[in-house]
Amino acid sequence: MAVLRIIFLLALAFPAWGANQEAEITRFLNEALSQMPSAPLPAAEALWIVGDLQPAGRCVVRRAILEHDYPAARVRYWRAGLRTVWVLDEVGKEMPITVGIAIERGAVQHVRVLVYRETRGWEVKSPAFTAQFTGTRLTAEQRLDRHIDGISGATLSVRALNKLARLALLFDRHITGGGKP
Repeated sequence: MAVLRIIFLLALAFPAWGANQEAEITRFLNEALSQMPSAPLPAAEALWIVGDLQPAGRCVVRRAILEHDYPAARVRYWRAGLRTVWVLDEVGKEMPITVGIAIERGAVQHVRVLVYRETRGWEVKSPAFTAQFTGTRLTAEQRLDRHIDGISGATLSVRALNKLARLALLFDRHITGGGKP
């Protein structure tokens, strides 16, 4: 009986968690795209994972960045002027971390952890940590052009954020056709 009660309570909580995630994403998009909260956001666009990005053969996304297949056929992003904003997920140790990344002219402008689901490593949410990504670019070897300091006890979460920053820069480069390595 107690198990059924717990399952029932969890079922009630899931929609709230999803609503929280969407609200956090909307807040980040408004901030990253310099929108007033009441102004409508630009429509989401989709980048299809095809060609050089496709998870087959010597795929850049899989081989050089994620070390696993990308879990979707397309990626949603938003664009305003020269800025693109990406909301991406990557597993830290066991659970996905949802991160918002704003890119402009081939450089990271802003990174924010939107939803952190791991039990450890939450320090990656700190603005002092995420500020390290500001201004980073992607090299020809698909690496960040500067070192990001790690956090003791959050190694896998730090790696996940590094991968997502690299991925957002690669996706931005792909859709804008720019950004010298």
